[in-house]
Amino acid sequence: MAIERFEGVNFLPKLRLSHPSGGVAEVYLHGAHVTSWVPAAGDEVLFVSRNAAFGRDTSIRGGIPVVFPQFADEGPLPKHGFVRSQEWTWLEADSSDDDPVRVTLQLEQNLATQAIWPYAFQARLSVQLAEHELTTELAVTNTGDETFAFTSALHTYFRITDVRGSAIVGLGGVGYRDKVTGEHRVESEPVLTISGEVDRIYWNAPPELRIQDSRAARDIRVRSSGFADAVVWNPGKELARKLPDFGNQEYLEMICVEAAQIGVPVTLKPGAAWRGSQQLQLSRQNAG
Repeated sequence: MAIERFEGVNFLPKLRLSHPSGGVAEVYLHGAHVTSWVPAAGDEVLFVSRNAAFGRDTSIRGGIPVVFPQFADEGPLPKHGFVRSQEWTWLEADSSDDDPVRVTLQLEQNLATQAIWPYAFQARLSVQLAEHELTTELAVTNTGDETFAFTSALHTYFRITDVRGSAIVGLGGVGYRDKVTGEHRVESEPVLTISGEVDRIYWNAPPELRIQDSRAARDIRVRSSGFADAVVWNPGKELARKLPDFGNQEYLEMICVEAAQIGVPVTLKPGAAWRGSQQLQLSRQNAG
């Protein structure tokens, strides 16, 4: 079957999407959280910490966390909002000849969300698996009578052979806020390398970025639509030691490159809707 339901870690339900080419993706209903993408004849693309807590009241460290309705701690709500620790509903499976394979999960307001954010909404996350691509789309509809504003991101963790041998292409000349130093700067490097803790919000980022994992001889293209900004994050050595759900040395194995809408919050009037998507594509680097 193209889509199967299993019990995952700590008995949390998850869906496994299988493409005819041999590619596989896994999505937990908890948080609508994509935790794995292995393309056909390829290796794992997403990073999940070996120390990740798979609990009903916590988020999963790694994969593709859904950030809504607040990015990070930039507001009064819990960090990165609340949908990543909510149970979503498997709404539909829409596959024509199993290519691509697609599932949609849905979350609506409930007593827990309204206790901290008093708005009526419907959020849907669609996950689409093709032969060489994984696409995630977040759709938000205002189902209430009051206008609301939000920020959002698809907080994707990529597995990297060694972050010291990786690079991100496409951010040269883009303005950003460095959350480590508090500075506002313009990216001077056409090819960004990671040498320590990095936490940056790039404003009005290009719709396509490329992650070079040179030691694995592969590139990951990240194409976004509906998200104006991009975030690059790696905790570095010191912060990694302070994170309870993150291994001390795991900062070497990952990099977050996130499609995000932060600088200009989305404002939705009653009945209005918004969509933002991210497409990941894996390719091999040319020898020589």
